[in-house]
Amino acid sequence: MTDVARVRPVRPEDAPVLEQIRQAAFAPVFASFRAVLGEEIYRRAQAHEDEAQGEHLTSQLREDSVWEVYCAELQDQVVGFVSVRLDEERLVGEIGLNAVHPDHAGKGVGTSLYEHALARMREVGLRVATVATGGDPSHAPARRAYVKAGFNVEFPSVWMCQVL
Repeated sequence: MTDVARVRPVRPEDAPVLEQIRQAAFAPVFASFRAVLGEEIYRRAQAHEDEAQGEHLTSQLREDSVWEVYCAELQDQVVGFVSVRLDEERLVGEIGLNAVHPDHAGKGVGTSLYEHALARMREVGLRVATVATGGDPSHAPARRAYVKAGFNVEFPSVWMCQVL
């Protein structure tokens, strides 16, 4: 039987483990980007974004951030996280940076995180939830998880590159 992850607000002392989870979860995604784009395009057009993701997580954890960040625990071990932005003026919520450690993928941790994020949005009266993800093969598990969580309207986007 699979344990259900307990979701709670992050604490400052969670930051190092969240960074470890982010690195572990996104390493295959960044490798996929490099493989799809080729070395030159990746290095010039994408690598900076990938490298900046750690600082983006750090900024979301700051006390003055517009993001709420929650983590998932299994047996008192933090194994995943999700960031949520609540726009109460437009009544739109956004799931932002999120990850589950690969050792715990496919065990319902992401589902618990997304259910919590969506419940939080409903709690404050939001009417629409959004999430953005990649269309490349490395993001297929994320897309499946978002569909499982109820995201059912999709707006495809294409990013195109060429070496000059």
